[in-house]
Amino acid sequence: MKRQKRVLAIHDISCFGKCSLTVALPIISAAGVECTVLPTAVLSTHTGGFTDFTFRDLTEDIMPIINHWKTLNIGYDAIYTGYLGSFEQIGIVSEIFDTYRTKDSIILVDPVMADNGKLYGAFGPDFPKEMKKLASKADAVVPNITEACFMLDKEYKEGPYTKQYIDDLLLSLAQMGPDKVVLTGVSYNDKELGAATYDKKTNEFGFYARNKIEGYFHGTGDVFGSALLSAMIRGKSLIESATVAVDFTVESIIRTYNVKTDVRFGVNFEEGLQKLAEILKK
Repeated sequence: MKRQKRVLAIHDISCFGKCSLTVALPIISAAGVECTVLPTAVLSTHTGGFTDFTFRDLTEDIMPIINHWKTLNIGYDAIYTGYLGSFEQIGIVSEIFDTYRTKDSIILVDPVMADNGKLYGAFGPDFPKEMKKLASKADAVVPNITEACFMLDKEYKEGPYTKQYIDDLLLSLAQMGPDKVVLTGVSYNDKELGAATYDKKTNEFGFYARNKIEGYFHGTGDVFGSALLSAMIRGKSLIESATVAVDFTVESIIRTYNVKTDVRFGVNFEEGLQKLAEILKK
């Protein structure tokens, strides 16, 4: 029997409002993969739409945790990073990549910092350059279109997009360093929204979309990224993994939309975990 796969997920913990580690841990675990967590901060809620939330930065705790792990002689089949709140955290995570990278590991960077053409309020104009450096060390990167444009210093455009515009972003992201690129928030018409992929090793482009659902749902990027990595580590191709992630995310949104849950609370991904596990065992 093969050893159980192990992922290191480096994200913040929002105690309420499903995102980051509270999403990554159950989704990756449902895939039959061990998920080790490295929290970068603890918040009472996520920052999207909530006010007066508490925030405790854990930057000073990260390296002591890593140093303890080094004494245990453990390794990781994949490392998955999301929201990083400072230049210092980016530098530390870059060192973690160097420590745990192997010829067979997958390092997946979700460069969480922007959406809808704008940087999140916590980040200054120099932040994308540092995030680009981290993404260049990854095996796979999964930005939305805004994040891709900031890292590449390209003009952001509203969709629907031309295939040439998307392919140019995919190729440019791959030229940064990653062999696998997944670009989220891609639409070629007004009715569908999905993900475009590019695998540098096979020179293959891919695209998969579902019908758009009106509204903005918090935490869906983390749901998508966690499902994507889960499929990748279970051996699915890049476009197969993106397809699994799109379907899982959209179905989570639909469940939430149908019962009119407050969108700040996150999407109902939990009721889809059994189905996800079954798909990934095939």
